Amino acid sequence: MSSTHFGFQSVDEQDKARRVRGVFDSVAPKYDLMNDLMSMGLHRLWKAYTVQVANLREGDRVLDIAGGTGDLSLAFSRKVGPRGQVVHTDINEAMLRTGRDRLLDAGVVLPTLVCDAEKLPFADGHFDLVSVAFGLRNMTHKDLALKEMCRVLKPGGKLLVLEFSKVAPPLEKAYDWYSFKVLPRLGQLVAGDDASYRYLAESIRMHPGQQELKALMKNSGYGHVDYHNLTGGVVALHVGIKC
Repeated sequence: MSSTHFGFQSVDEQDKARRVRGVFDSVAPKYDLMNDLMSMGLHRLWKAYTVQVANLREGDRVLDIAGGTGDLSLAFSRKVGPRGQVVHTDINEAMLRTGRDRLLDAGVVLPTLVCDAEKLPFADGHFDLVSVAFGLRNMTHKDLALKEMCRVLKPGGKLLVLEFSKVAPPLEKAYDWYSFKVLPRLGQLVAGDDASYRYLAESIRMHPGQQELKALMKNSGYGHVDYHNLTGGVVALHVGIKC
């Protein structure tokens, strides 16, 4: 059987999805609060920048993969207007339910469905924009997922990947200390779960860096790929354009 990474552990490929689902089942109720605490609110700025780079127009069709608690879906829906479409998806039902409830509380009703990014149930060339924020690193076969995202994009369509990345060298020691000492303790105090937040820190270290992800996207069918480092490379926004 093939193996893959689950944080720093090597696990069977078929077991990774189950383990990741367990992590997000656990963190879903406190996910937004923990995001604010972990990033000191910066995740809101990173997502606002992503919406700006998306440059959506009224009537556009958008697929939000790993949409979780719905931050980007809500922002995108306001840009595309009533003539547009935003599809809010996640592989994790608990996260999706939390996001759907938040969208409904905001008075927004969107198509919401449990969806595996490696097998997208959409027609070729359907979307103007596909986004995945803080979800790609948890996928078992990133290359398959990126190819599927490319398939459902229109020619000239745009993929936005917002993800933790390789931090600038001067920040490495402080970032490691925060990730492996502070973050699990914060998870235990706020969410009653240190192990899930230790996994999140480990998964960031196992994710491809900026150049590696750029190359992976190029090999997955995107004609032009660029990236924007945010907060010293703690996060990077990769932008891929389908030929």
